[in-house]
Amino acid sequence: MNKKSKKSHFWEFFQGLGKTFMLPVALLAFMGLLLGIGSAFTSPSTIEVIPFLGNPVLQIIFSFMSTIGGFAFTYLPVMFAIAIPLGLVRFEKGVAAFSGFVGYVVMQLSINFYLTQTHQLAPADKLREAGQGMVMGIQTLEMGVLGGIIVGIIVYLLHNKFYDIQLPDAFAFFGGARFVPIISAITLSIVGILIPIIWPIFALAIAGIGTIIQKSGAFGPFLFGAGERLLLPFGLHHILVAMIRFTQAGGTQVVDGQTVSGALNIFYAQLKSGGQISPSVTAFLSQGKMPSFMFGLPAVALAIYHTARPENRKKIKGLLISGVIASAVTGITEPIEFLFLFISPVLYGIHVVLTGLGFMVMSLLGVTIGNTDGGVLDFIIFGVLQGAYTKWYLVLLVGVIWFAIYYSVFRFAITKFNLKTPGREKIAEDIGEGEIAYKKKGKYDVERILGAIGGKENIESLDNCVTRLRLVVDDMSKVNQPVLKECGALGVVVLDEHNVQVIIGTQVASVKTQLDKLVL
Repeated sequence: MNKKSKKSHFWEFFQGLGKTFMLPVALLAFMGLLLGIGSAFTSPSTIEVIPFLGNPVLQIIFSFMSTIGGFAFTYLPVMFAIAIPLGLVRFEKGVAAFSGFVGYVVMQLSINFYLTQTHQLAPADKLREAGQGMVMGIQTLEMGVLGGIIVGIIVYLLHNKFYDIQLPDAFAFFGGARFVPIISAITLSIVGILIPIIWPIFALAIAGIGTIIQKSGAFGPFLFGAGERLLLPFGLHHILVAMIRFTQAGGTQVVDGQTVSGALNIFYAQLKSGGQISPSVTAFLSQGKMPSFMFGLPAVALAIYHTARPENRKKIKGLLISGVIASAVTGITEPIEFLFLFISPVLYGIHVVLTGLGFMVMSLLGVTIGNTDGGVLDFIIFGVLQGAYTKWYLVLLVGVIWFAIYYSVFRFAITKFNLKTPGREKIAEDIGEGEIAYKKKGKYDVERILGAIGGKENIESLDNCVTRLRLVVDDMSKVNQPVLKECGALGVVVLDEHNVQVIIGTQVASVKTQLDKLVL
């Protein structure tokens, strides 16, 4: 039982950790759009083509957008330090977030103290060579997002242990939730002293991963793109993505005299500086997703539609259209992927390989389109509007080829092996009338979903990410998968005897909120 418990805690922790990354990343994606629009419309080449954009008032507005857009990039580490405990803890979330901020600042002050006392504090013109930088006005080690992640995890562990502590009466005022920021400050002050001693080991390990990826050439983006899709069914893809986007594993470059690590960080820094974007950076970003997200998965939806029974096509049309919009516009792919993942893992494997090849081909062609989502918005804002040097037109060429490959492979496989994709049954069992009604109204039978999970007594933990409910349940045998699918779930992933994910789609936040009301 102890072994099983540890395994369940492992899944719960890493699922939760990946989910917490989405809060700062979602903000980063939005701020990136502001930065992209601002930089595109202040570019001399754009003004030359569209002269009226050179109007001084418009230029001030676009410059303001660029300035605001750079906010998330500048303060990303502290956002991770706050978001991780906020997302992971179950009780006193506000205190956890506050403690994350306190712990992060205290750790930086402690590192600065150690460097000062040991005479290792680099002069202002030698910060980069010494691996140091300025964080919130404090000269410290340049740890990037990894520093925020370390703080966030430590604060989460401390919070779980001490948020309900009872101190002796004389010190009772400092007990309970108030004790968490206190113990966080004390613990992270000690961690800050230890980090300069052990950090070189971490830096070497991360640099080693980065070196392997960079030396793999175009095969590096393939490994990243395929690996992300491979981890997606388990909800662990966010961890790989964060490592490449925000740490040295995604590369390190000097931009405007500042050392910047992580593919996405470098991209935003270059975008903000107004210089040319590096293809070696965007090789791990939006451009690699575009062949599969904008063209491949819509082709899958079309293949599913064409292979469905004629009498069932009307029933599945709305589901497929919403999935295509989510994939092609916002880069949210699960609504389509989970229509065939469980029916044919081999087809999903082909999708994994084709996604990886999309990254590799875009890299080989020298396309330079960055950001996070891989949808139409990224294509227009960070491709078309940035000018011809991004080679955005090659995405369309490759996309047509990807559409043809996906459509022909999926249509052949579905018909040849009689795969039961939506609409293939005489009576559409996968997509029942009840489910379509909920889809049209934008609602789900939440009470029935709760019953299919085993009732509120069976729920130990309930959370959600972008498209799925993440649950820890007491008794997995009480989870009724067929009923969950009747209620509109696209799929159910059972990770172990306690951890389960229910894939809902883009409306998952609403479903989770309604479930919270029923559970409380």
